[in-house]
Amino acid sequence: MPISVKLDDLLYERRMTLTELAERVGLTLANLSILKTGKAKAMRFSTLEAICRELDCQPGDLLGYAPENLD
Repeated sequence: MPISVKLDDLLYERRMTLTELAERVGLTLANLSILKTGKAKAMRFSTLEAICRELDCQPGDLLGYAPENLD
């Protein structure tokens, strides 16, 4: 998938654990783990907003796009 989630990098920079972020945004650890590993198929804007609020970041800091080569 050409969309990447850079949650690990942001957590490391903020010295925050995935468990702590899950508690702060009101999501289960399992759901955040799915997002972190890139296995999520979608994300609600409310979830994106909560993550950005707690990590003090912009959506572009959390998500990346790298088109797949069609060669």
